[in-house]
Amino acid sequence: MKWAYCTNGFAGHRLPEALAVLADLGYTGAAITLDHGHLDPFSPGLAAEVSRIAGICARLGLGTVVETGGRYTLDPLRKHHPTLISEDAGRRVEFLVMAMRVAADLGAPVVHLWSGVRPDGMPEAEAYTRLARQCARLLDEADRVGVTLGFEPEPGMLVADLDGYERLRAMLGAHPRFGLTLDIGHCHCVEREDLATCVRRALPYTVHVQIEDMRRGVHEHLEFGEGEIDFVPALAALRGYRGLVAVELARHSHAAPQVARRSIDFLRRAHEGARTGVAGLGRPAGRG
Repeated sequence: MKWAYCTNGFAGHRLPEALAVLADLGYTGAAITLDHGHLDPFSPGLAAEVSRIAGICARLGLGTVVETGGRYTLDPLRKHHPTLISEDAGRRVEFLVMAMRVAADLGAPVVHLWSGVRPDGMPEAEAYTRLARQCARLLDEADRVGVTLGFEPEPGMLVADLDGYERLRAMLGAHPRFGLTLDIGHCHCVEREDLATCVRRALPYTVHVQIEDMRRGVHEHLEFGEGEIDFVPALAALRGYRGLVAVELARHSHAAPQVARRSIDFLRRAHEGARTGVAGLGRPAGRG
């Protein structure tokens, strides 16, 4: 497995320092969230900074993906606004186009995105039509720059589960660059099927994986061992996947180096259990 860490969990660090910490801990990838602290998408020096970070990642041996889930990146008052289904979706489209160009310059194969919440009063069918239209525009750019979109179902948003992703994918003609960001915690939180079954179902589309612990029906990203997930069968079901598996703990920046260390230690144990068939390594009583 190519263990990675989302840089939104290192909000108190400068990006080069966060990347160095991750490499020292044994991570081989970073999911870089474009935001005010790390690769600010509105910085006049963005192109030079992207080039610098690409060089640092190359020296550290870190693969990358680009994530676009910053809470107030586009609007200082409304979290995650505008979305691809907002009336004023143009700013989100422009941001995602820029993110794809940043990814191409970084050498990152995937750009992560999501639908957003359905506006009040908007019929579901209309929301899906609007979302598909915007995604089709983005896929034209993805073809031009040579990156793949990794669309993430997000609890509480229009596209919240694998059924929603597959519906949207069909509306886009199963475009080969419209992949899936599979969030392991989200699957446990919202899907009807057991986690290993969900992972196997998603695997043909999966281009990026996010991972954290979670409880059924509660969308809260938890450190490993603090939720309910047995990670041994989940990781076993990922066998054959070749992309990054990125820890997403955006609210743990206050102790980022320690959390990142605990996380990779846990994942290595769980992966060993998946590889050898030893039970009990993926669901400890606590993180210690």
